[in-house]
Amino acid sequence: MVLGALLDAGFPFEVLLTELKKLPLKDYEIKAEKVEKLGISATKVCVRAEGKGIIRTWSNVKSIIQESKLDPHIKEKSQQIFLKLAEAESKIHRKSIDQVHFHEIGAHDTLIDIVGTVIGLHHLGIKEIYSSPLATGMGLMKTEHGALPIPAPATLEILKDVPIYSAGIACELVTPTGAAIIKTYAKEFGEMPPLKIASIGYGAGTRDLKIPNVLRIVVGEALSAGEEMDLVETIKANIDDMNPEVYHHVMERLFEAGALDVWLTPIYMKRNRPGVTLSVLLPLRIEQKILEILFEETTTLGVRCLRETRRKLTGKILKVDTEFGPIGVKIGKFRGRIVNISPEYEECARAARKSNVPLKMVYEKAKEAARKELKKRA
Repeated sequence: MVLGALLDAGFPFEVLLTELKKLPLKDYEIKAEKVEKLGISATKVCVRAEGKGIIRTWSNVKSIIQESKLDPHIKEKSQQIFLKLAEAESKIHRKSIDQVHFHEIGAHDTLIDIVGTVIGLHHLGIKEIYSSPLATGMGLMKTEHGALPIPAPATLEILKDVPIYSAGIACELVTPTGAAIIKTYAKEFGEMPPLKIASIGYGAGTRDLKIPNVLRIVVGEALSAGEEMDLVETIKANIDDMNPEVYHHVMERLFEAGALDVWLTPIYMKRNRPGVTLSVLLPLRIEQKILEILFEETTTLGVRCLRETRRKLTGKILKVDTEFGPIGVKIGKFRGRIVNISPEYEECARAARKSNVPLKMVYEKAKEAARKELKKRA
């Protein structure tokens, strides 16, 4: 399904065939055809091989890949994927990696699936891969060893530290091979990062399910300078029964935990009681930490969470020397052009207290020094 999605997204089939000839494999046939899965057009890849049923070890597979004439990067990535499979089987069967036998996953078709996927990603110039949480399916499946639970033991072993869910589908939705591919490549699992879409591909599975049995790949380009974006979350709590003195402590804890911003908004609640909306802007990765602080430190019984896209200037901190000491100044750029020069408040405040001068004087001197330094570097 991964290979099918890559072909659907623009990876030329002719390039795949040419590259696969560099593997020391014979007597196989590969074809790609358009199919429809519940109204979605997708590419289905089929591999027919006399090598089906061959049992290989990790050493055998490693040798086949190493002896090929493929690009060194493709060899390395392909071996990493098979190594993840070998390590999972080794753990489950309590055998050393060299003693583990690849059954179905040692056959020609799995070698072509994995190596073909690596070839496709390399050809398309994919630099980073992000994945949604994985829907594994549920129930039991038949294997040569008898009935096994879904996800298969090897799949579950590979997917340690990866967010998964069953999706309520009584069928295997993630195979050990698929799990090994995505675990090897995915930089993060979660929200789709901001990008400009270049192409979209759908790879079809064999079975017909009550959901479209397809894997979707979205290929895009990272946003250019001046269009920097990220995903953030705003958590809000309406509070009308808390000692106002507590807010300062709560805000300090939230900032220490990594909140990007915290603010209070006066509101009127039911029966015209005066209250406050406590709002926290945060990176998605610290959501649980922020929720813990809010529920432990405030009287709120519930919060509202909103995930949003944030557009921001690109920039850096420029350290400048002033008559009041060194001051950090934030330099904000939009599409390569400086549009904002902002001295760091805390550093300016410390310098103002130490020199016994007005804060705005320190601000002005820091900005002036920053402009001079930027002009010198231009």
